[in-house]
Amino acid sequence: MNAQAVAVIIAGALTVIGTLAAQYFGRRATSKQLDRTLGEQRTRTLNERFATAADQLGSDKPAVRLAGVYAMAGLADDWGENRQACVDVLCAYLRMPYESDPGDAAPGKKRLAVQADREVRHTVIRVITAHLKDGTAVAWQGLNFDFTGVVFDGGDFSGARFSGGEVTFRSAEFSGGQVDFSGVRFSGGEVYFRGAEFSGGQVDFSAAEFSGGRVSFRAATFSRGRVDFRGAEFSGGTVSFRGAEFSGAQVDFSGTGFSGGEVYFDGATFSDGEVSFLRAWFSGGQVYFAGAQFSGGAVHLVGAGFSGSKVIFDRSDFSGGTVDFSNPGDWSHPPGFPWTGTPPPGVKLPNEEDQSRV
Repeated sequence: MNAQAVAVIIAGALTVIGTLAAQYFGRRATSKQLDRTLGEQRTRTLNERFATAADQLGSDKPAVRLAGVYAMAGLADDWGENRQACVDVLCAYLRMPYESDPGDAAPGKKRLAVQADREVRHTVIRVITAHLKDGTAVAWQGLNFDFTGVVFDGGDFSGARFSGGEVTFRSAEFSGGQVDFSGVRFSGGEVYFRGAEFSGGQVDFSAAEFSGGRVSFRAATFSRGRVDFRGAEFSGGTVSFRGAEFSGAQVDFSGTGFSGGEVYFDGATFSDGEVSFLRAWFSGGQVYFAGAQFSGGAVHLVGAGFSGSKVIFDRSDFSGGTVDFSNPGDWSHPPGFPWTGTPPPGVKLPNEEDQSRV
């Protein structure tokens, strides 16, 4: 084959290669343009869904607002990059001014309006909780939830898993009905009930697990109703009741286990009501009542076991009410008290036989 023929073959091959390359890069450019177009269309569609759902939540018709709750939740599931914004809108709905009890003298139309709004609010809580449980199709764990100042007159958070992000109930008001946190797991992130008011109804933390992160009830007020921590487990992280006021509610830590982490009741005031640690077990970690004031009401630690935790009542003031440590389940690591010899009036310690119980 002569040189001229070889040149022709090479030229032909180069032409074919060039054509194929042009087709390839042309298709690639077309594909990129198509992707951009589809992406822009998807964004427009998602933004339109967001606007529609937000508009529904602002409706004066309860049925439309309910539709808006589910529309916003569905959008949060579909729109990962703006999921937090969708959740923020749902939380903002709960933060809107709300009159939980218009009173018996209120006109029937107003009472019905409050009942309808209550149903929408409780639906928001159920939707959020469903996305915080194990096994949910789209998990919202790790997001931030802002319930600052929310008035709760019921709602079901049971079984939720708060494993990251920041969840705040600061200055929230638990004023009636039943709010259920039973079986909730706090295993990371930060959860704040700082300044919350427990002023009626029942709030249930039974069997809750506090195993990591930070949970704060600092400066919370327990004035009426019942708050139930029965069977809860404090096994890690930090839980603070610093400066909390126990002034009339019934707060129950019966059967609670303190096996790790740090729990602070320092500076708390016990002036009325009943706080129960019946058969609670202090087996690890540290529990501080430093500087707490016991001036009224009753604090029951009957049957509690002190087998390993460091429980400190340093600088506590026992000036009234009753604090009962009798019949302990275990007294091998007794609490540290701020007195020597005879305890203050109102404080009942185990007898000598019970103090030897291990």
